[in-house]
Amino acid sequence: MARMIKKANLPSKICAACGLPFAWRKKWARDWDQVRYCSDRCRSGKVKPG
Repeated sequence: MARMIKKANLPSKICAACGLPFAWRKKWARDWDQVRYCSDRCRSGKVKPG
């Protein structure tokens, strides 16, 4: 059985576009250092910082 990691123990960052915090995701495991945005919407620049 796999060990469960609680979401509170995952690393997090602040989105460069919207300023909201977002947590680590398994799909970002290889390039977590380069991840700057919480979503594709923020990455495309359609969200205004606020």
